[in-house]
Amino acid sequence: MNLYDITQTDKELIKKALDVLDKNFDDGVYYHTVGAAIRCKNGNTYSGINCDGIHGSCAEFIAIGKAISAGEREFDTIVAVHHHSLNNLVPPCGNCRQMLFEYCPDIKVILNDENRNISKTGIRDLLPLAYVEIK
Repeated sequence: MNLYDITQTDKELIKKALDVLDKNFDDGVYYHTVGAAIRCKNGNTYSGINCDGIHGSCAEFIAIGKAISAGEREFDTIVAVHHHSLNNLVPPCGNCRQMLFEYCPDIKVILNDENRNISKTGIRDLLPLAYVEIK
């Protein structure tokens, strides 16, 4: 897996994800327990929280949906957070990995590496042999 150094702007992105979670966390209800933030290549950032329920949506989907709704199409880095996770970081689930691969196949993802350190890697490294639509 290719790992990249964490930058100051990556730390700020983690803080944005934690901020949206802090503002919306539903302790005991669990509707809003994960926050996410995405940085576009132009530097704009968007955040979101998960919407849990029968057919919930992950925080990464909400954040990228906000960015796309604002006209963004070029993405740089994404992070998801939860207060009880190691370093507050949550890796994207399988569904999110596929979505990220399809919408932004060159995006970097901030997460914990195998040594429990904050790092980032490309979505392609998190989803080897990804499904690609046959055209």
